[in-house]
Amino acid sequence: MKRLILLFMITGFAQISFAQQTQKILEKTNVNHFYTCSLDQLLDTVSMTYHLNIVFERDSVSKFDVAEHFFNETLKFVLNKVCADNRLHYWVESDGTIYILQNTDDLGRLKTLNQLKHTLLGQVKLQVEEPKAPPMHFKFSITGKVVDQNSGEPLPSATVKIRNSNLSTTSGIDGNFILFDIPSDTCVVQVFYSGYQPDYVRLDASKIKKPVVLEMFKALNTLNEVTITGKKSGVMNTDTKKVGVLELNPTSLDKLPNVGEKDILRAFQLMPGVSATNESSSGAYVRGGTPDQNLVVFDGFTVYQVDHLYGFFSAFNSNAVKDVQMYKGGFSALYGGRLSSVTEINGRDGNKNEANYGVDLSLLSLNAFAEIPVNDKSNLVLAVRRSYQGPFYDKIFNQFNTSTVKSGGGPGGGPGGGGFGGPGGPEQTTPASHFYDADLRYTYHLDKNDLVTWSLYNGEDKTDNSRALQIPSFLSSSVGNINITDYTKYGNLGSSVKWFRKWDKNIYSNTYITYSSYFNDRNRSTSGTTDDSNGDPQSFENGTVENNSLHDVGIKSEWNWVFSNRLKLLFGGFATRQNTSYQYIQNDTSKLIDQHNTAFSGGGYAELEIDPNSKLHLQPGLRTTWYGPTGKLYAEPRFSASYVLDDHYTLKAATGQFYQFINQVTREDIVNGNRNFWVLSNNSSIPVGMATHFMGGVSYENDQFLIDVEGYYKILSGLTQYTISQAGFAPGNTTSSITQDFYNGSGRAEGIEVLLQKKLGNYTGWISYTLGNAQNKFAVYGNSYYPADQDIRHEFKSINMYHYDRWNFSAVWIFSTGHPYTAPLSTYTINTPDGNVASAFTVSGKNAERMPDYHRLDLSATYDLLKINGNKTGSIGLSLFNVYNHTNTWYKEYQLQGYQAITTDVSYLGFTPNITLSLRWK
Repeated sequence: MKRLILLFMITGFAQISFAQQTQKILEKTNVNHFYTCSLDQLLDTVSMTYHLNIVFERDSVSKFDVAEHFFNETLKFVLNKVCADNRLHYWVESDGTIYILQNTDDLGRLKTLNQLKHTLLGQVKLQVEEPKAPPMHFKFSITGKVVDQNSGEPLPSATVKIRNSNLSTTSGIDGNFILFDIPSDTCVVQVFYSGYQPDYVRLDASKIKKPVVLEMFKALNTLNEVTITGKKSGVMNTDTKKVGVLELNPTSLDKLPNVGEKDILRAFQLMPGVSATNESSSGAYVRGGTPDQNLVVFDGFTVYQVDHLYGFFSAFNSNAVKDVQMYKGGFSALYGGRLSSVTEINGRDGNKNEANYGVDLSLLSLNAFAEIPVNDKSNLVLAVRRSYQGPFYDKIFNQFNTSTVKSGGGPGGGPGGGGFGGPGGPEQTTPASHFYDADLRYTYHLDKNDLVTWSLYNGEDKTDNSRALQIPSFLSSSVGNINITDYTKYGNLGSSVKWFRKWDKNIYSNTYITYSSYFNDRNRSTSGTTDDSNGDPQSFENGTVENNSLHDVGIKSEWNWVFSNRLKLLFGGFATRQNTSYQYIQNDTSKLIDQHNTAFSGGGYAELEIDPNSKLHLQPGLRTTWYGPTGKLYAEPRFSASYVLDDHYTLKAATGQFYQFINQVTREDIVNGNRNFWVLSNNSSIPVGMATHFMGGVSYENDQFLIDVEGYYKILSGLTQYTISQAGFAPGNTTSSITQDFYNGSGRAEGIEVLLQKKLGNYTGWISYTLGNAQNKFAVYGNSYYPADQDIRHEFKSINMYHYDRWNFSAVWIFSTGHPYTAPLSTYTINTPDGNVASAFTVSGKNAERMPDYHRLDLSATYDLLKINGNKTGSIGLSLFNVYNHTNTWYKEYQLQGYQAITTDVSYLGFTPNITLSLRWK
């Protein structure tokens, strides 16, 4: 009777995958038996009785004895019990095989053992069921969706192939795919995705009549064979057929060292062409570009501020992110409004089958999330982060507490590390900061063709860098106390409603209504006492308040029309209304700058993806934008191509024209440090920015290694820099005046990037080298090009990861030459028309000085927490940042007091440990 019941169960499960059949047998089969034997004998009995393929290493498993009476317990309980008692794990592969593991790394060896066993027995181990009937349909198309088997969440960028053919495609953002010209209805569909087991589905006459749902099982957190060229399962991957495309796997970020926690934007900084030396910003400095020239899109809306906590965190919670791609240049006509690059981030859809919860706790922040199925048609994802400043936080930032000053004599001092020479070291300060952010994503399935998603993001930072300025001993007789107030508050609010509609099997669209806002408020003032010419103490107070805000409301619709396996059309339209405001107030009374600007823009795009044959890929496109303030239509042609020379070598190239209508201009301030704020282009002082990209490369790839070399050249115009000139600044004088000027210029950037990546094995990682040159030319500084603020000539990165059992170790070393800066050379005094004496200073050539070379070593170790069935339930990680405590200079700040220039060197983080505990439960 038991065998008849089991046969009925297997027959009933014939329409589901082998792994699902095995799971159902484990959950539905009850055991009522008393076992007194060795563990290997128990497993043999279970395997024969219930027709399960159980693979284990007999020599080690036979050493364990079992004496247990199971009273009507499920087979799943039996496996859990005997494995837990003997410190073992079991794992169910996608082919239904059960592997008994002492260490997670045993899986690869046991899979080889299983294949050898079938070979010796003359058996063919089936990955997929045999055809049920002769083929009946030929040359047809299929549509489908790739999803996570456990959660039902769509999996984007999965590779879907027809076995033994050249037919292949990749799933879209929502997991959907389409394949044309399927040879017959007995073909096998293969699907591959990073972090999941390969899956195989046999087509038949009934399956091709409806969308094919490919449910993928997660891979064990160990080494996994990659059976399709070009698809890696690492932390960071490149698309060898496209120029400058990076793909990030957020689930693997805990394998890399981090300052605070897993960080998707900082992970990109470890790749060539993306600067990794600006610790004060998570913004992307891509191929000589600036962060404002990098478009950051989260669920369809633009994010204008991507930093938290002085740049130590990015604004994006990795627990709320499903998929991230960065385009380092020459990007698709789908994207516009930026001159340099694009970062597209898609939020998690969440688990629609069961509730999941998780928490990440580190020395700096608390991160909690929940995935909740609301009903059978909708589900909710909620993620919240908050930093806290406790004893560990204070200890980590202890190096900022050491305050010494470097100052020099009178006028005529020469250039140097601090600008003036003399005794003392750099003064360093401790910023007191905290932040929070929250992500909310609600998904509702209207029907099989319509899906609505509401996404909400809110984040805010408060940073207080106020301090008392220490006075050098030779000035203490004439200068009393000096207090600096430096308070900053900034944040983002963004939201979108997306309607996904499948109009036909080969036509679908994503339509968004978006809102995004940003604010940045700063209060910077100085107060204190100083002696006048008669030696009498005199109080002074001066300072500025800056307020910058931005509001962005838009609508866009993006369409995909797939004509065949070799031809696809992407097209759509967009409209946006933006408003910016910037106020500059001096001494709480004088509103020196009060700008309010509004702009409307709209347009459309069209792009073809053409594959004339299996080797050549062409992607021509055109984007047009009408911009209200100038009343002009801007056309942006784009083109990219790749050619596969053979199984290993690929050539690729891209070019295009790009416009930017909203800019984060730099207000240069040598004394207090540069400041940035957002402004809209107009028809006069702030031109529309334009860039032309030329890039190309070649890649070599085999099963183990990838070598990728790319070069780029960019021409930029319409760059804007903003300068405030302050007159009448002197101790005791509060009647200074402000003159503001917008300067326009051009730029160029060129470079070569080399990447060598090891993809598989216990040891993986990559090394990269970038030779870059970013230059600007502004007439106000002369007729010659000078190094741009973000210019880095040489940058080398070595990323090393080693996997052993449940442990993941990593070591990251970064080296780069220093950033350029402009320094005061000497001070002098002038007599003002009102009879007062004021200080002034001469400066070096524009960005003529260089910071010292930057380098640091980061280490980390992570231990995975696993259930008996091999599923990951969390991890414990130790991360060491800047292990050898090298002092890397952030920027130099200058204060003019008593006709002296006091130099403050503000440095990046020194040695910083961090511990992170991550837990997941259902």
